[in-house]
Amino acid sequence: MVSHTSKKVYILGIAHSGRVFRPSDWAERLAGVMSQFRPGLPRPGSHIAYSPWCVPSSVNGIRCVIVDEKLRHHEVMAWDFCMNFAKDNELQVSQGAPPRAENAVRVPTKV
Repeated sequence: MVSHTSKKVYILGIAHSGRVFRPSDWAERLAGVMSQFRPGLPRPGSHIAYSPWCVPSSVNGIRCVIVDEKLRHHEVMAWDFCMNFAKDNELQVSQGAPPRAENAVRVPTKV
């Protein structure tokens, strides 16, 4: 599981087997679900922006979601949802600094 000392966790769109995770917009979908968990009080229209604690991104050409540990302190069930999403889908997870390209294993998918 994820260390409690890391500040950020990178959920990569690459399974442990090396396959690219589908659908291609999975990161935006996951971050969209987490958009309600944010610092401060809810603001009108805040549901249309990503939470600063769960942001879709790309690292070394691989889609990912960057989850800040502040989410865990704010709402542990939201943190668990993200970590279980990664576990259930057998996605690679990196703690702390962004993962390096050679550490993410990729197997080409058939088109």
